[in-house]
This record gives sequence, C-alpha cells and structure tokens, in this order.
Amino acid sequence: MKYVISVREQNLDTTVDPRFGRAQMFALYDSKTGGCTWHSNNQNLQAAQGAGIQSAQNVVNLGAEAVITGHCGPKAFRVLTTAGVKIYNVASGLTIKEAVKQIESGSIKPAEDADVEGHWV
Repeated sequence: MKYVISVREQNLDTTVDPRFGRAQMFALYDSKTGGCTWHSNNQNLQAAQGAGIQSAQNVVNLGAEAVITGHCGPKAFRVLTTAGVKIYNVASGLTIKEAVKQIESGSIKPAEDADVEGHWV
C-alpha cells in the first residue's frame, strides 16, 4: 500500500508529525517495496487558510492510498475520503515503520471522521 505520512525530516526512523495540513513534509512510503520518497509541504506551513485542503490535494496527486498523521481536520478529511484515501490517526511518538506495521496488523483502524475542528469554519 502507498502511504503518505506527515513528518518533519527525511528519515524512516522519524516520528509521525501530529499536524497534517501544516506538516513540514510528507513521506510517500510503499509498504510493498519499502521505497520512500520525500515531498515538501512548505507552501502550506504559513498559509493563512486552506492548508489542509491544499495538502490533501497534494496527497491525492501523489497517488496515496492512505494517510498517516496525528490529526486531520474536516475539510482535508472530506477531500481525502472523496478521493478514496483512508486516514489513520496515530499516537505521538510512532515512527513511520511502527505506524505502518500497526496499521497493517489491524491494530489501528481508519478514521471515520475528522478528529479536530476546522480553523476556518
């Protein structure tokens, strides 16, 4: 499966960033091959509004099947789920590999709804 993970640095041992829309970068990790590419999200770090929506569209464009992050707001959640991308909210401190392992073992289930309120409702 192809996962996009919100992260702060280019390292498979880095922990998942709890922010989605304002994450510094995304790791596109292929659990079948173990391959990983890194994608900047700098354009959304200081966005006045719309960071979640723009980040979600970028994730869809990367061809992700699932997102691993700490939290996902309602607008980003809507964009992702409409495109068929699953969202997994994970606890702080998990590395990319640990999060993927827990998801693929069934320990972490896909989110059914956004877990934080929108900032610009």
